Amino acid sequence: MKIGILSYHFPPEPAFIPGSLAEELAARGHEVRVLTGFPDYPGGHVYPGWQQRWRHQTHSERLTVRRVPRYAGGDGSAGARMASWLSFAGSVALTGRRYLGDVDALYVFQLPAVTFAAAGLLRLLGRVPTVLHVQDVWPEGEPSRGVDGRRWSGRIGTTLRRLYAEADGIAVSAPSMGDLVTDGGAEPGRVRIVLNWTDERIFQPTEPSRAARQLIRRGNRCVVMHAGTIGVRQGLETAVRAAAALDDRLDLVLVGSGAEERRVRGLAAELRADNVRFVERHSPVDMPQLYAAADYQLVMLRDLPELRGMVPGKLQAALSCASPVVASAGGDTVTLVERARAGLSCPPEDWAALADRFWLASAIPPAARADMGRRGREAYLREMSLRAGVDRIEQMLYDASARAARTAKRNEQNSQTGFPT
Repeated sequence: MKIGILSYHFPPEPAFIPGSLAEELAARGHEVRVLTGFPDYPGGHVYPGWQQRWRHQTHSERLTVRRVPRYAGGDGSAGARMASWLSFAGSVALTGRRYLGDVDALYVFQLPAVTFAAAGLLRLLGRVPTVLHVQDVWPEGEPSRGVDGRRWSGRIGTTLRRLYAEADGIAVSAPSMGDLVTDGGAEPGRVRIVLNWTDERIFQPTEPSRAARQLIRRGNRCVVMHAGTIGVRQGLETAVRAAAALDDRLDLVLVGSGAEERRVRGLAAELRADNVRFVERHSPVDMPQLYAAADYQLVMLRDLPELRGMVPGKLQAALSCASPVVASAGGDTVTLVERARAGLSCPPEDWAALADRFWLASAIPPAARADMGRRGREAYLREMSLRAGVDRIEQMLYDASARAARTAKRNEQNSQTGFPT
């Protein structure tokens, strides 16, 4: 097949889902054309060594990547984000018809940032068979509050409903997200679950280095590690309160940074939680060593309706590394952990329940922890791996293309016989 891919981000940005999908589809013999922007994530500035221009294409044997300019504001404001989204949509409109006009099927890595571009591209290409891979649902990506924010929210919501209704297939990255897109206008029979995968070149089971042990461990105490963003969605104050109640039994190590780091550090100091330690952000290539040095990986989400249909990427990374998990979340995250028997779980934003899970985690023998990790790894390979995900998306693209061909043939026959289409 000739497959088009529309994605707001693409490698060298940390966008391994569309990047690895493109590479794998090309390796399977498809001709793949990617339409994306110039790399600027997460800082909002175009990467050093890159210059935005109109005619920028790179080629490999079966993979072509076309980059188009977009506004790179860099200040993180709602206005700058909307300017980036709209400028990307404009650039896609100017280049999309010529570049993707003859594809057999189109895959859209669907984030709020690509919504306007996707809608405009589908209008230009006509009825090209399209598969949306939904990663986030509105209003979670809402750019701002107030009158302007509500106006943009309404426009994006309306555009998303049109995309859901027109798409030939919709892949959702978590089971509960299927209900959200169906409520948004998607035909239930066209929705499929395709769990995200992780960067399997990096996240593999390993043994901890001496340096990783020294950084993460403090004697033989049980270590629960949270790796990633310290932000509003995670609600790590709950974890700090839970760990403070078990000061003599367990260490909580927070690796990373984020908007809520100062608040979380302040709470740890206020509670005199000496067993809560902070470690600066590390490169992804370092993380499997740090995972291996800890006993459990902590996966947290706050108790918000829009988060119950999300599965944080750190869950796939932990399972791929055969690390047992402690999950404090609702919805799909806990369901996946419990179904895989890959760790312990409790409701979100309940520090007493999490403290109980921490205590139990510290009491479980090392051999039983290893069994949890092994089962998690098996579940990842079976349900969440690159191979499993690309198999499903490839089949959806085939199905969408075949459905479009049948519809076109039926319409042609009807037009010849005089029956309405």
